[in-house]
Amino acid sequence: MKTRFKIYKTIGVLSLFLATITSCTDDLNIIPNDDQTILSDELFKDEAAYKQVLAGIYANLALTGTDGAGSSNLKNIDAGTSQFGRVLLYVQTLSADQMIWSYENDPGTREIQRNLWTAQNPLLLGMFSRAHLSIALANNFLRETTDAKLDERNVSTSVRSNIAAYRAEARLMRAMAYYYMMDIFGKANFATEDDAINSQPAAADRDELFAFIESELKAIDTDLMAPRQNEYGRADKGVAYMILAKIYLNAEVYIGENRYSDCITYCEKIIDGGYSLATNYLHNFMADNNTNSATNEIIFPIISDGVSTQNYGPTTVMINGSVGSLEVNGEEVGVGAAGWGGALRVRKQFADLFGSSFANDDRNTIISENRPIDIIDISDKDTGYIIQKYSNATSTGSFGADKTFVDTDFPLFRLADVYLMYAEAHLRGGGGNLTTAVGYINALRTRANNSNTITSGELTLDFILDERARELHWEAHRRQDLIRFERFTGGNYNWAWKGNGSNGISIPSYFNIYPIPTASIGANPNLTQNPGY
Repeated sequence: MKTRFKIYKTIGVLSLFLATITSCTDDLNIIPNDDQTILSDELFKDEAAYKQVLAGIYANLALTGTDGAGSSNLKNIDAGTSQFGRVLLYVQTLSADQMIWSYENDPGTREIQRNLWTAQNPLLLGMFSRAHLSIALANNFLRETTDAKLDERNVSTSVRSNIAAYRAEARLMRAMAYYYMMDIFGKANFATEDDAINSQPAAADRDELFAFIESELKAIDTDLMAPRQNEYGRADKGVAYMILAKIYLNAEVYIGENRYSDCITYCEKIIDGGYSLATNYLHNFMADNNTNSATNEIIFPIISDGVSTQNYGPTTVMINGSVGSLEVNGEEVGVGAAGWGGALRVRKQFADLFGSSFANDDRNTIISENRPIDIIDISDKDTGYIIQKYSNATSTGSFGADKTFVDTDFPLFRLADVYLMYAEAHLRGGGGNLTTAVGYINALRTRANNSNTITSGELTLDFILDERARELHWEAHRRQDLIRFERFTGGNYNWAWKGNGSNGISIPSYFNIYPIPTASIGANPNLTQNPGY
């Protein structure tokens, strides 16, 4: 069994580390909310700090600050609008056809879910800033772990033997942050450890980011641990292969090139890496998904711990938010009985994907009794179906330690997605094998206890888009999928409240990428606004 990466044990040293990076983050115009200055050499006197500071890079995906769930280490951005997984969920899922947030007075949510966003949206600033803080933390770690720095500090042989792997992980986390910047904003402030601190960062567009991500992930391959051999919560070759498969699947969107054969290649590398589907679909979304059968399927999680890493991240939001206003089913999923009072519901178009042939499918957690399917008034929490996909319950019948902050890790990448990517890339001409692709789809259906397996003639691109929604809903993929299928903007596919119409209306094509936040452009004149905004 894999050891869980104890990011919560690093909070003390992370407090020190974040206090050192005020100048180190100037290269990306990120301003930590801390005016202290502690020399890095002082921090690294304890050789255990190298691993702890590496953990700080991972912690930035889960934590927003060092003083509890409501704290933020970014100035002028509060915790609720800058937790990495939460804002990723908002920009990728809330903006599309699967989710509705009832409380539209929450900053930024109304504009995201009605496709009315502007460059002033605080959630977009949170996403932009949090991703760049990941980059800044990685850059700082890489600057502090050069051979010259290790020689100056007379670092022991035992620690030095791990540094190459640590540096590869830091580069991987940086590449992942640039991947999300490329996908969401189409550009980023760009700096590496080789750039001078306090210099004005260049702005990199999608072509430049794609080339960097691809070359960087390939360059670190030999130094990364093999798939599934690292501690749970730490990245390995499987994560690098996943990001490569993702950029290749979406390459026509990003750089106008067909790279589907490369997507197949990296899907096969992941599949050959020792992963297997969880024995139960819902194990992936339970409080013990770090120890149950989901550990065989989850390629990379964002860690959540109800005691030690309390945060308003995606799983805390979705589990509390999915408790119905009528059903009061919170105790069943391990939170307060009323949860957050019907904060989250699903849009009609998503509910319609689960017809009669999915009545007993484990992926169908829709609760529809006594509820109309349509959401005519978003503030009316008694309308629209709810779902119970995520849970703070365990596979053994117990519950997470806290009734608000859940123990459920967010499965950022998992094997089921790889199966679906393989099938799609095959249909798009990437090679592979049709029988194999059909087998992967049917493996997902069989795992979900759905006897309606498909034949090769039923495997089409439209089928894949719908099946991805059924398998991967609320996992921060939907906007990207709809864009790749040319269904996000325009009017050939509308969903409830798209474009601020109750039945959905067309939105302009420039909405396929988000605007660069106004504050970010103000901080770096090298950044320019995306067309249309």
